[in-house]
Amino acid sequence: MAARPKTLTGAAVPVIIGLALAWVDTREFVSDVFSWTAALLCLAFALIMQIDANFINDFFDYARGNDDAERRLGPLRACTQGWVKADSMKRAIALTTCIACLVGLPLIWHGGMEMIMIGILCVLFCFLYTTHLSYIGMGDLLVVVFFGIVPVCITYYIQLHTCTWQVFIASMACGLVIDALLIINNYRDRDNDREDEKKTLVVEIGAEATEWLYLSLGIVAVLAGIIFWMNGHILAFVLPIFYLLLHVLTWQKMRRINHGRELNKCLGETARNILIYGLCVAIGLLLI
Repeated sequence: MAARPKTLTGAAVPVIIGLALAWVDTREFVSDVFSWTAALLCLAFALIMQIDANFINDFFDYARGNDDAERRLGPLRACTQGWVKADSMKRAIALTTCIACLVGLPLIWHGGMEMIMIGILCVLFCFLYTTHLSYIGMGDLLVVVFFGIVPVCITYYIQLHTCTWQVFIASMACGLVIDALLIINNYRDRDNDREDEKKTLVVEIGAEATEWLYLSLGIVAVLAGIIFWMNGHILAFVLPIFYLLLHVLTWQKMRRINHGRELNKCLGETARNILIYGLCVAIGLLLI
């Protein structure tokens, strides 16, 4: 439960989209250079780092006293519930961080020495997000960067040793889709966050503006898919419309519920919608 399996779609989807973009371009422009080994390493690194981030969040929120079991609206946390001792979680964080680094190390062979800096930044901001940056309204920016731009562009770069502006736009769209997960999480927790002086974007702009922001993220992401159409992949633009329909339904439910633990249903649906978006884009790119 501490690994939070439902959140792993946010780690997998950017890699899936990056790999689909790379596969299409390797087949069209540089035949037979696609590396399945590098693809699997990228996916494994992303998933392990997400688990690591969840462990870090579990431990540090417990250490800060922010995970009061009586006030908490989200899923129960391992340290707060006493299922995992704090020292055990520290060891789990250290072990998971080391495993992620070991898994990512071979990517140097595929992507060059610059992968070392990318890995360091991923680990560094994995800690900084929970310990500091999420408290000053930087969480959403980090999601767009580290769940959109970095994984999509770097996954593509490792395969082709370049990056295009089309890939960059696709990475931004992916980041916006995944940010919806953080938005609904912080929307649910807005009252507790305000009491804890955690200045999330939701706390700063208010509930009504957040609702419209949530809707806008999905719309803008799908519209950005016009870039796929412009490059001859119309299905990669059309198929995500199905995601958008589900996104709108979740938005309506979010507005109707407004407060309380019942918003966890919207959290689960948002995670599902993210996976559907990633699959729609990937399938649309591959069906040429």
